[in-house]
Amino acid sequence: MTRTVLLTGFEPFNKETINPAWEAVRSLAGHEGSGYRIEVRQLPCVFGAAGEVLRAAIDEVRPSVVIAVGQAGGRVDLSVERIAINIDDAPIPDNAQCQLVDRPVVEGGPAAYFSTLPIKAIVASLREAGLPASVSQTAGTFVCNHVFYSLMHQSVGQDVRAGFIHIPYLPRQAAAHPGAPSMALADVVRGVTIALEVALAVRDDACAAGGAVS
Repeated sequence: MTRTVLLTGFEPFNKETINPAWEAVRSLAGHEGSGYRIEVRQLPCVFGAAGEVLRAAIDEVRPSVVIAVGQAGGRVDLSVERIAINIDDAPIPDNAQCQLVDRPVVEGGPAAYFSTLPIKAIVASLREAGLPASVSQTAGTFVCNHVFYSLMHQSVGQDVRAGFIHIPYLPRQAAAHPGAPSMALADVVRGVTIALEVALAVRDDACAAGGAVS
């Protein structure tokens, strides 16, 4: 049986002309691997609307694995997120010029959800492949976290593994942000592919340190 993997990436935001998440994800559209096929969707960088587009995509393709990918300028590695929190607290406006402050993603929802991806096994596999990677303890409080929380809320009770990965700028973006780290698109694509294949293959996550001191 061929399983479906849904990958999502955002449109550009905050005056950027590209979003590395979407550039990586769209390059995998229709890709077929051993027992799986990839579907991709672009999400608007807009509170509310992003979750609605995601929900429609999940209903349409009925995926076994969903990985949402987002840009995190300043991050140095592929950051596999551990936890989504039920708060929208935007430091900048979204693409609809909405700047939510101290609003729940889902009114009355749990304070947080944990990723259901095998996050430590993914990080270990990425490092084995020569790619910098870590477990991240925060997905922020902007639209990335909004989508991550919405994804986990939508997937409760469903037979689907789901989570979020943050990625650095592409080199051409970092050139406009002196001192900012970056990662080549080919490496991001390879990392996302490894992550989804581990998510399909590994049922029980690795037991390894992945926490943070501060």
